[in-house]
Amino acid sequence: MIGTQRTLGVGPPGSALLYTIASPVGPYYPTGFKAVSLEATTYAVRAWPGGVGNSKLGANYAPCIVPQMQAASRGFHQNLWLFEEGGEEWVTEVGTMNLFAAIVNKDGKKELMTAPLDGTILEGVTRDSILELARERLVPEGWEVNERRFSVRELAEADKEGRMLEVFGAGTAAVVSPVRNIGWKDSMINCGLEADKEAGPIAQRMKDWIEGIQYGDETHPWSFKI
Repeated sequence: MIGTQRTLGVGPPGSALLYTIASPVGPYYPTGFKAVSLEATTYAVRAWPGGVGNSKLGANYAPCIVPQMQAASRGFHQNLWLFEEGGEEWVTEVGTMNLFAAIVNKDGKKELMTAPLDGTILEGVTRDSILELARERLVPEGWEVNERRFSVRELAEADKEGRMLEVFGAGTAAVVSPVRNIGWKDSMINCGLEADKEAGPIAQRMKDWIEGIQYGDETHPWSFKI
């Protein structure tokens, strides 16, 4: 949507144009998954509380370009956006995607978690789809599925204590994007992938489930064959 009123100045437009661009695309991973490496980022903030981080706006993407280029210059594929508060560095998003982490929590339960919708997180459709599928299909297998705050320190502890299972991003283009490791301060957090694997089982299942629905291979209320 763009404002179309002819004016010089800043203010709400009296008219606007809502339009859709449709374009055919190929598979995001034409030869299979390729796990990425992230740089935990605190020197730049993707979205501040009280701002518009939960909205699909170009203004939320432009400030991320330079930090992403800086991360790439240090050998990372993308930024893991953190927000410092209360002495902790809270995980928010990864690049332009929502982030999921699968761990064995300190109660010994397998847990799939993602940051809550607190106004700084984009309410992604793929995020919502993964949460719904996880509650429908993983909870019966003994998983806990939570929208909660978690810190990069918690991920580092899970790795150190052998409780890390996998980490992946979630977004429209790729569906899921597995993460191999996270550079945090002077250490590297390993995200549970075996050396010869490019995706963990949860990321793979989520991709298969969602694409099965998208392509009509699975009958589901989310899709309708025409």
